[in-house]
Amino acid sequence: MAIEGKELAIACARSAEGIQAEDIRVIDLLGVSTVTDYMIVCSATSLPHLKAVLRDIEKTVFSEYKVHAHSSENNPESRWLILDYIDVMVHIMHEDMRELYSLEDLWAKGSEVEWQETD
Repeated sequence: MAIEGKELAIACARSAEGIQAEDIRVIDLLGVSTVTDYMIVCSATSLPHLKAVLRDIEKTVFSEYKVHAHSSENNPESRWLILDYIDVMVHIMHEDMRELYSLEDLWAKGSEVEWQETD
């Protein structure tokens, strides 16, 4: 089953939520960035949590959609892990790194995507 950018971004966000990543944001960068169409930013509370979020997103996206990340930066010691699905980039950051780099502010021209299911 082929998956498009927005659907993939939402799938990544939901997978991150399933492993208890925090403050998950999906940002639509269509027409704003030449690097990617959607960016997910989420926080993890520890090095093992960073690894678990990355692992679960990769596992879920592959098992449900048969899609592998094109590349990844997965050294937990950096406290900032990245999954690059080309149209979607997932940033999993330790809380202090997220505060320091403030990606949401850097990409403020993007628009927030509602990804959580409402009751």
